[in-house]
Amino acid sequence: MRFVIVTGMSGSGKTAALKMLEDDGYFCVDNLPLELIGKFAELAGNPAQEYSKVAVGFDSRSMLRGHSVEDFFRTMKPYSYEILYLDCGDQELVRRYKATRRIHPLAGTGRIEAGIAKERKLLEPLRLRADYVIDTSDMLTRQLQQEIGHIFLENPGEGNLLLSILSFGFKFGIPSDADLVFDVRFLPNPFYVEELKHKTGNDKDVQAYVCQNGEADTFLQKLTDLLEYLIPKYELEGKRQLTIAVGCTGGKHRSVTMANRLNEYFETNGKYPVVLLHRDITR
Repeated sequence: MRFVIVTGMSGSGKTAALKMLEDDGYFCVDNLPLELIGKFAELAGNPAQEYSKVAVGFDSRSMLRGHSVEDFFRTMKPYSYEILYLDCGDQELVRRYKATRRIHPLAGTGRIEAGIAKERKLLEPLRLRADYVIDTSDMLTRQLQQEIGHIFLENPGEGNLLLSILSFGFKFGIPSDADLVFDVRFLPNPFYVEELKHKTGNDKDVQAYVCQNGEADTFLQKLTDLLEYLIPKYELEGKRQLTIAVGCTGGKHRSVTMANRLNEYFETNGKYPVVLLHRDITR
């Protein structure tokens, strides 16, 4: 089991880091009292449990409950764990607190700068013992995500984005969660062929009819070329799921055929995990 303690300066991005780890399959818990962190580590490490990746948030809020960093080290001594420490420059922390209008946990009624200085001194032993230190002062969210991916993902940069391929019918509305929408109503329509009308794009004879004149092959080639270019760009922006919607009039024949072929391409390609859904096939 991989047990990660996420800690660091308030406002440095710990909550965002926990959310990113959660998206990567970690079981995440934030702001546990120190008394419960040890019990949670014991529970998670039990072979009877199925936890393989766990992350726990620990920060200066625990100091407000009368504990110290030394108490933390004593509590965690029996367990194997890693420390991810998120740091940030004082000026940037002040700017972030002013932007969010939140109160620094250690500032009380005093100035933000005083709370930051007090917290930095309290957490210095954690920073010195940290396995990984990330300074988020000049980082965008996607850059933080990349850093965490390089540290904690088994195959960083490979298959980190989930492709959802969705067929639909325009007459039932464009899917609200679609990132990219492609219209295949220019392809031959099996709806007007009596023996094909009540079949779907999952049937071989419907697929053959839709792809009869080579237009479908040309379209698929150009579409996959476009997606091969676009998908890495979306990954760099920190996107975790990309929904590609393929539509025809009723969502039963042409869109299903092309969504199936697109799904086959990416399954064969193997670069990204892919799921396939036909929204309107039974309407």
